[in-house]
Amino acid sequence: MWKYIKQYLHFAVIAACFMVGEVLMDLLQPGIMSQIVDEGVLGLHNGGVGDLHVIWKMGMMMIGLVLFGGLCGSLNNVFVHLSGQNIGNEMRKDCFRKIMTFSFPQLDKFGTGSLVTRVTNDITQVQTFISQFVRGMIRTSLLMFGSMFFMYRLNRTFGLIVLCAFPFIVGCLCFCLAKANPLFTKLQAQLDRINSIMQEDVSGIRMIKACVREIYEKLRFGKANEELIRTQLQVLVIFAFMNPVINGLMYIVVAVILVAGSFEVSVGVTTPGSIMAAITYTTQLLNGILMLVMLFQNISRGLVSWKRVKEILSTEPELKDGTFDGKTKIKGEIEFRNVSFSYPGTDRKVLENINLSIHRGETIAIMGATGCGKTTLVNLIPRFYDVTEGAVLVDGVDVREYEQKDLRERIAVVLQKSELFSDTIGNNIAWGAPNGNEKEVKSAATAAQANDFINETHEKYETMIAERGMSLSGGQKQRLSIARAIVKNGEIMIFDDSTSALDLKTEANLHSALQKAQPESTKIIVAQRIASVRRADRIVVLDSGKIAAVGTHEELLRSCLVYQDIYQSQMGKEESI
Repeated sequence: MWKYIKQYLHFAVIAACFMVGEVLMDLLQPGIMSQIVDEGVLGLHNGGVGDLHVIWKMGMMMIGLVLFGGLCGSLNNVFVHLSGQNIGNEMRKDCFRKIMTFSFPQLDKFGTGSLVTRVTNDITQVQTFISQFVRGMIRTSLLMFGSMFFMYRLNRTFGLIVLCAFPFIVGCLCFCLAKANPLFTKLQAQLDRINSIMQEDVSGIRMIKACVREIYEKLRFGKANEELIRTQLQVLVIFAFMNPVINGLMYIVVAVILVAGSFEVSVGVTTPGSIMAAITYTTQLLNGILMLVMLFQNISRGLVSWKRVKEILSTEPELKDGTFDGKTKIKGEIEFRNVSFSYPGTDRKVLENINLSIHRGETIAIMGATGCGKTTLVNLIPRFYDVTEGAVLVDGVDVREYEQKDLRERIAVVLQKSELFSDTIGNNIAWGAPNGNEKEVKSAATAAQANDFINETHEKYETMIAERGMSLSGGQKQRLSIARAIVKNGEIMIFDDSTSALDLKTEANLHSALQKAQPESTKIIVAQRIASVRRADRIVVLDSGKIAAVGTHEELLRSCLVYQDIYQSQMGKEESI
């Protein structure tokens, strides 16, 4: 945490100085009030005759101290917020940058809900902790020890009374914090759970409504929320018990001071003004202790949250950049060399001993039964995962030798699930090439068979898309995603079952336009339909993670039983093309 604090330490130091000024003004006032009562009102040293001049003089001094203390308090708040907000800002940006470097397994390990909670709620808790520490620790420490010091200086007996009660107050505080502290970790985990449910349900609201599962999801969310409330209530009950106990102890101290003070007044050892000052110092001490209670509560929560934030910041990306400068003589060639792959945490091989060479400008299709490893295979090319055995080479270089940015700039990917952003249609297409001009965007949309439906919208390319593309049909989302890949103009283009929502005629037009728009790009098409792959230069048939056959449509119909089975199951559709 020091890494962030030291950047804005000057704000914290200035805030601390102003806080010292504010507290000192508070500590000086009871002594002045004592003089007003003893000299100005009772006239103890003036034959029992009050002195209005003393009242005016000391009163104006008190007003001046109050105003100066208020100014110090306001400036303290300004600099506390400057330090806390800036520290939180730096943490949040660093966390987001680190998350962007995580591999897919690392993202799955944390979970979306947990990452959202850590970057938002947890960092807010850390900000509060830092701000409260800078402001609260100085204020409470000075109030508590300053009150006891001034009280002891005012009257030794009163100081000893407070000092005797202090261990009981601290003991109560430590006991309650020890009980509450483990619950803060539990609270944040339960908040993760609520955020995860919210994220899942908002994303899948259409399926929830289609399956009439609203009541089930309400109950699931309600159960998670009740667990959170139950834990929060446990924390509140602990502190609800602690506050009256500490208040009770302090009132006992006040009562003992009054009893001892009345006796000392009767024998002429002390004065009524001193008793009033002692009670004021006791009240300030009580306020300091209650503030300390809240401070330790915030510190406990802040440290728990910092531990969770630190877990993100200290996690090293699994995929390390290589040192290759990205300059190659060949463009768009891919080779799988004895590749085997298992997902992290499992021993089952999803791919086994894959050997395949793909040449520049070639169109390769990948087919096979569900779960045979098609998507996994193409995910190894942009290095979304690292191979377990063997090597994947792009342009003759192992993908692990590239810097990930250089590698992925060569590759345009259209995923199974179309990912669109809450922005205009034009900006969503240009996402693939931020420096692309309007002509390139429209050309890519035309090749992707998207231009017609875009022009039918009210604002055409300036039409806003709803969150996650919910305002578009499945086919429209796929065509915009394909246009985004086309405008990137990558050496390698990967289409991972990205035309499943298109009719066969639109898909055929798309492939024809794509070949004209990107003739030199190497194209890899993952598909389930024969119509999507039959025009490919070669078709790779996967079976249980292994290559069953490689060839043209006609060759596979003659020699590959797996491909024949797929063809037979789709024959009715194929003959109608």
